[in-house]
Amino acid sequence: MEKRKIIAVVGATGAQGGGLIRAILKDGKKEFAVRAITRDVKSKKAQVLKELGAEVVMANLDDKDSIVKAFKGAYGAYCVTFFWEHFSPEKEMEHAKNMAMAAKEAGIKHAIWSTLEDTRKWIPLSDNRMPTLMGDYKVPHFDAKGASNTFFEQSGVPYTLLLTSFYWDNFIYFGSGPAQGMDGKLWITMPIGSAKLPGIAVEDIGKSALEIFKAGKKYQNKTVGISGEHLTGKQMAAAFTKTFGVDIAYNAIPASEYRKLDFPGADDLGNMFQFNNEFEDDFCKARDVKFTKELNPQLMSLENWLSKNKRKLEPIISGEGATA
Repeated sequence: MEKRKIIAVVGATGAQGGGLIRAILKDGKKEFAVRAITRDVKSKKAQVLKELGAEVVMANLDDKDSIVKAFKGAYGAYCVTFFWEHFSPEKEMEHAKNMAMAAKEAGIKHAIWSTLEDTRKWIPLSDNRMPTLMGDYKVPHFDAKGASNTFFEQSGVPYTLLLTSFYWDNFIYFGSGPAQGMDGKLWITMPIGSAKLPGIAVEDIGKSALEIFKAGKKYQNKTVGISGEHLTGKQMAAAFTKTFGVDIAYNAIPASEYRKLDFPGADDLGNMFQFNNEFEDDFCKARDVKFTKELNPQLMSLENWLSKNKRKLEPIISGEGATA
């Protein structure tokens, strides 16, 4: 029997990495084996992946040599960074550069870089419609990823730039779910006006990435974007209302107000939502639902995802989660 090709997955215990690892392990065709890369191989999440059948290895994105070692012998690498751990665009770019260089040194045959737009191509720093943050960025966690594309493009490694969408899982884990307002009602708060926002289940990012690896050269040296649905804030609130039988409304606050909310990164996210709103056409066009469904026929709608995750969301809906 031919030995299975290895996909090395960075951020194995995070959302995207974990989603891809599970997709590979559950794949009936067993085309690939998976190597889960994490800083802490003894963590509970890492041990769960090991029990599921993943090879778990240690690497630190600050240390290029450790990444080379973790990538050695693998066919593909899924490269992702987690801005919200350190809030540093410069560190994010350093991590991306280390992964791209490591992929070259290790002889990776296909690297997927999970990226986003560099919003400064649409809104230059001189444009005052939104504040410039950290001196050099409009949406730091977008801009750093977009600026890092060049590391992969110039690496000499066949690459796919994968534009992802708003995670519906953020409604559970990132404080984006319905919250109780002063009036006692539940609201989903996003400063996107009446614009549509591309969203996707993290599980579907993993399944889509697996299909990109399976497709061989088809998506190499290309940019592709994925989304489960393009929905307005009202449509998202309606999906919640239908699933939970509780009236949930949409609170379209101005981006300027969102930026003032009391949590780390509110200014960054406020700018992000403003970008999503003002450049709705470009942002949605880059993330084609039909294409995503062709990649992944099991693609979930928001309603599908809500039904599947109802138990995890019930504490938030019942008010045990955060309040606005």
